[in-house]
Amino acid sequence: MADGLLEFTDADFDNTVSTSDIPILVDFWAPWCGPCKAMTPTIEKLAGEFAGKVLVGKMDIQAHPQTAGKLFFKNGQVVESLIGAANEEKIRDKMDIVLE
Repeated sequence: MADGLLEFTDADFDNTVSTSDIPILVDFWAPWCGPCKAMTPTIEKLAGEFAGKVLVGKMDIQAHPQTAGKLFFKNGQVVESLIGAANEEKIRDKMDIVLE
């Protein structure tokens, strides 16, 4: 994983989300998903850029299927979501909304 990018699991997800003092972006992906793999460089870039402001991580839903289906969290609650592949601008816009 790139600097600033976490790898979430079913075992640590709830604790990480409920104890974070900053918003969280979770990229749910699967090894067989081409668009998911294509988004990895963007997610890694944003993890570095928003370090300290937004906790950014990836979760392999094939390996950890119990948690999939959420995206942006603030104070332990889902506050924004995106479905499918999204470009950097769209993800950045969501991150800015969450930081307001």
